[in-house]
Amino acid sequence: MAGITNGKFALKLIPYGFDMVTLGGYNSDSKTIAAGKKILLRGRSEFDIAKDDLINIIEKETNLIKEKYPVKVSANLRAISPDPIIEISKIKLLDVVEINCHCRQKEILDIGCGQSMLEDTDFLIDFIKNIVKKSKSQVSVKIRANVSGIDTLKVAKIIDNLSVDYLHLDAMKPGLNYADLNIISKVASETDTFLIGNNSITTIEDVDAMINNGADGISIARAAINGKLNFNLKNV
Repeated sequence: MAGITNGKFALKLIPYGFDMVTLGGYNSDSKTIAAGKKILLRGRSEFDIAKDDLINIIEKETNLIKEKYPVKVSANLRAISPDPIIEISKIKLLDVVEINCHCRQKEILDIGCGQSMLEDTDFLIDFIKNIVKKSKSQVSVKIRANVSGIDTLKVAKIIDNLSVDYLHLDAMKPGLNYADLNIISKVASETDTFLIGNNSITTIEDVDAMINNGADGISIARAAINGKLNFNLKNV
């Protein structure tokens, strides 16, 4: 969660049974950093970090976690070119770089980043291929389901063929206040990449439903925004 999920925040949640935590989302180039400043001006949370400082800060946050727990650490990254993500992947203890094809903030969409990347398949393929080829860490791609004009299953199958390590799917559907488990099931049945299911997980029953519909793992954001959960994943 932009502006929220740093090392200190992650340390509060790991005891609830998480085996991987994600830092960010971070804006990792000049255009996304400028977009983030605009988002801040209208009152939303963002990490406001200078480009030259970002690698050192992510490394510091990663090390803070690794000193306490043997979990994987991922960094969710917004960028309009693969280069900054590749550079961040070189951080020694960072396990995963996650390509943000998920953000729907207008300022991010206006520069061709976030979920707008799903609109240009050729660009998306080249972007991911470049990172997979050169990354020093594992690669995850986070996408939002049911984006208007986008075939989620088609995009998921494209990503599945690009040798990424994780496909992180926010199973959001406009008009629903719960996860679209149908799209989780469809993607799970037609792809082989480790599928992380996300959206509206607030109870153990929600976790079970996501896993039972084919997700290999789950992620939790808003339900953990206060730095705690009302259930423990160790009991799943």
